[in-house]
Amino acid sequence: MSYPKIAQCKDVDAFRGRLAELGLDLPVDDRILTAAEGSPLAAPITIGGVAVGNRLCIHPMEGWDANPDGSPSAHTLRRWRHFGLSGAKLIWGGEAAAVQPDGRANPRQTLATPENEPGLRALLDELLAAHRDHVGSTDDLLVGLQLTHSGRFSRPHGPRLEPRIAYHHPLLDAKFGIDPADAAVVWTDDDLERLVDRYVAAAGVARAAGFRFVDVKACHGYLLHEFLGARVRPGRFGGDYEGRTRLLRTIIGRVHDAHPDLAVVVRLSAFDCVPFVTGRDVGRPMAFDEWLPYDYGFGVDRDRPLEMDLTETLRLLADLAAWGVAAANISCGSPYYNPHIQRPAIFPPSDGYLPPEDPLVGVARQWRATRECRRAVPGLPLVGSGYSYLQDFLPHVAQAAVRGGDVDLVGLGRMVLSYPELPKDCLERGALVRRKVCRTFSDCTTAPRHGIVSGCYPLDDYYKDLPEAERVAEAKRAMRSVG
Repeated sequence: MSYPKIAQCKDVDAFRGRLAELGLDLPVDDRILTAAEGSPLAAPITIGGVAVGNRLCIHPMEGWDANPDGSPSAHTLRRWRHFGLSGAKLIWGGEAAAVQPDGRANPRQTLATPENEPGLRALLDELLAAHRDHVGSTDDLLVGLQLTHSGRFSRPHGPRLEPRIAYHHPLLDAKFGIDPADAAVVWTDDDLERLVDRYVAAAGVARAAGFRFVDVKACHGYLLHEFLGARVRPGRFGGDYEGRTRLLRTIIGRVHDAHPDLAVVVRLSAFDCVPFVTGRDVGRPMAFDEWLPYDYGFGVDRDRPLEMDLTETLRLLADLAAWGVAAANISCGSPYYNPHIQRPAIFPPSDGYLPPEDPLVGVARQWRATRECRRAVPGLPLVGSGYSYLQDFLPHVAQAAVRGGDVDLVGLGRMVLSYPELPKDCLERGALVRRKVCRTFSDCTTAPRHGIVSGCYPLDDYYKDLPEAERVAEAKRAMRSVG
């Protein structure tokens, strides 16, 4: 199954025509406005007591490129330098930093441990210097660090999965080869109490390094997201809503108590979906009929688990605001088991599948969910995700979405790997450099799935010239051969 590529839409009218063919109601502006012309993306917003200078945000990303001890490599520093020169005024975590070594998603993930405080400070200094040199004042720039434990997707020593899970999930256990009878991989309540201590300590490390907030990551199938769906887990940290949110609530409260001058934010998978089958065919969900009602996800309709149900999501967002969280970043699903939901793209990563829908449908799904969240919890600033697939028309939709009150800020992930200057170009020039626009080839995901540093191999000459570029090309040739 194939879909028209965004790049084939020669202008806004053609793009609107494609949306109409799909029955999608994404808002679209006629042209990119500069800050001088009153772009909605140029308006300031207050988050955690800081007047943030515009409505463009850089999402946290795992580069698979830190040194083995968790300190930044030259690759990591370069990426953070690009975040600084981008012109975006909110850097949401910048990096997914593990709070303890066994929680790394790969052996090259950044660590938020006391030994790595100098490395984290070096990342922040690199970003701030680039921002001052290429953008101007850092007074209205807000930078934080994302704190994470990869849980089910921990690979601290290499390609072999070393899972630490909230509960046994019948489909994910089967998909990733986890023995459903193995009790040792499930966190005990006592283990979790010690993990909370690690989050508090990591927040202190981030604060000492100069970061102004921490993101307690609860998305994409990682540990704290998995706990939100732990209906079948017994004990204090599972079962009903109060139990399933207790770990997240406890971490937030303890960080506030220990570091009252450090803002806390949360990146949240607002809805999930049944895991999909990996392969070269069009994506299809794993068989789930025998597991109905579906008790294995958050934001999922238990009777129709291919559809979202935001009832608990909206409740949690209201609670986050009540717990003193300064902002939330709305994402969905997981890149490991339903990437077309979380990261819409024409070209799948090597561990994915061909898209079962036009990726624009996935973009619109995330926009609708975020809009519903925005309307339900008006006092909590929200960042939207899933915009990169819009490519040349990302600014047109972002402007319209912010103007219409559908979202407060628009987040950029893989787009800034190929085109870090996009926010600055939009707000200063009202135009994009088309050759830099991410075309969602998914190399930035395929590379780390093969133990290779993540980056934009198709469009960034820096990565094209790395020895690893040939390994990425080999992985893609193998994908086509299997296909």
